[in-house]
Amino acid sequence: MNQKTFGKLFLSIGAMKAGTTWLYAVLERHPSLHFTFEKEIHYFYHKYVDGRHLSEQRRLQAAKDRYLYRFDPAKANIDRIRFNLHWVANYLNRPVDDFWYRNLFALRDSEEWACDFSNLHAFVPETAWPQIAESCGELRVLYTMRQPIKRLWSHTKFHLQMTNGLHHLDEWSPTDFEKFVRMPHIWGNAEYGAVLRRMRKGLAEEQRKVIFYENLHADQRGTLTEIEDFLGISNFNYPQQLLDRRFTESVSRPMPDFFPELFEDDIKRIEKEIEAEGFELPEKWRA
Repeated sequence: MNQKTFGKLFLSIGAMKAGTTWLYAVLERHPSLHFTFEKEIHYFYHKYVDGRHLSEQRRLQAAKDRYLYRFDPAKANIDRIRFNLHWVANYLNRPVDDFWYRNLFALRDSEEWACDFSNLHAFVPETAWPQIAESCGELRVLYTMRQPIKRLWSHTKFHLQMTNGLHHLDEWSPTDFEKFVRMPHIWGNAEYGAVLRRMRKGLAEEQRKVIFYENLHADQRGTLTEIEDFLGISNFNYPQQLLDRRFTESVSRPMPDFFPELFEDDIKRIEKEIEAEGFELPEKWRA
């Protein structure tokens, strides 16, 4: 594609339960970054992995559940409601193609970067990344990793919480837990090495950045500055109250003693794969 369809595009691609919602909520305050209503659009996953993901039925359901909410005419801001309806109209448009995706950012004002934090983009094949980059004036891709067992446990709890399955935490045997966690939609998020390889093979060095969840929260402002420098934008003074907030937390439940043992060999392999890609594991991963 000769014409640059997307302009400047900033993608955060996961990992799930590794701080991406916190980053989204904080970076949304930056005047150079534009986010749509939907944190996770998943367009490139739809285009290159599963063409059913943004079906009309799924988009209609999302519009009903998340965007076309009731509002009080006595209190609502008419410009905000009009803005919302305009975006929903674009989201429900057809066909779902590059121009559909571009139009989701049509309400951008003076913000420099269009931003999309879609964890499923971690599964985009390496051959797709050069095509995506060619469609952008500039492309930047951020990937966040978290200590594998803690992330797996958090992901397990969160999924069960969202699907009304929390009772399984008290009922499942080790075999049940392992069967659940190894389902592709759960386990795929744990394969950090595979994601790093796809990024390295499909993206230029200046287009990709990798951070660790533990380092992010050990030095929030320092890591945010690194991300701003990665994007070439000014440093912003985020409110401390916002930095202290936590988002989409899983239910508090201690990890069973047997849980790490179920995946011990896999975790050792994944950590070696990360190191083979040139990254030093945080000290907290060993704790």
